[in-house]
Amino acid sequence: MTLSFPGGDAKRLDHFLQERLPDYSRSRIQSWIKSGRVLVNGAAAKASFILRGGETIEVSPGEPPPLTAAPEDLPVEILYDDAAVIAVNKPAGLTVHAGAGAHSGTLVNRLVHHFGSLSQVGGEMRPGIVHRIDKGTSGVLLVARTDAAHRALAEQFATRSVEKTYLALVEGELARDSGQITKPITRDPVRRMRMTARLEHGRAALTEYRVLQRFRGFTYLEIRIGTGRTHQIRAHFASLGHPVAGDRLYGARANRRIFLHAWRIAFNTPATGERVVVEAPLAGELEQWLGELTII
Repeated sequence: MTLSFPGGDAKRLDHFLQERLPDYSRSRIQSWIKSGRVLVNGAAAKASFILRGGETIEVSPGEPPPLTAAPEDLPVEILYDDAAVIAVNKPAGLTVHAGAGAHSGTLVNRLVHHFGSLSQVGGEMRPGIVHRIDKGTSGVLLVARTDAAHRALAEQFATRSVEKTYLALVEGELARDSGQITKPITRDPVRRMRMTARLEHGRAALTEYRVLQRFRGFTYLEIRIGTGRTHQIRAHFASLGHPVAGDRLYGARANRRIFLHAWRIAFNTPATGERVVVEAPLAGELEQWLGELTII
């Protein structure tokens, strides 16, 4: 593909490509530049090359490296297990499945080792994965053992019969003890790595919260989401001026990690049809964080 830089403010080559090619990850664009697949006026250029106006940029996209879901003997904390579903406690920092920049050590690699056969509805690289939680978020995640279980769980997510409850610490002191946030969520047009609820358009989203404890400079919340939008809790509370503690992407001060935990999930197991509630205990580092705060 051929692009042109119209001029105006000078811009780095990699930044320009990220803006013009939002469907491709930053790491993939960087790999194209490093491998000489990006030419500026017919010559290879570094990612830091400064575009000043009038340049022609030729991009020859390369195929992404093959992703594998090879079994790896690494620990997995099982919270619930039946013939159809496995519920695991995902630690913060663990990627759910292989993708750009993550080819091993993922939750999927661990699951394949411990359980062998899982649902293939999501494809060979995402066996069993019905839904996801962010890499920086800890907590309970459901995994489907069979294709039939996967489809049944996906239907429950689609019809919003799955109940998802999170625990979060947000910056500042919320004025109300409980409330709803219904602002639509869409991709941030400026910073493509994040979502935003500060515009008037986007996909409908519902976040309900209640205050569990107030601290000096922070509010501890129980949060239920009625929809499953990308970064929903993070974007909604950032739009109120109360970003999740530690969430630097959404404007919070730097801290030890994002204080967001998928605490409880309720669903009907396809194994028996019975309602199941699974809880993941709050991660130890988050318990310690709370213990260091001053109650008001």
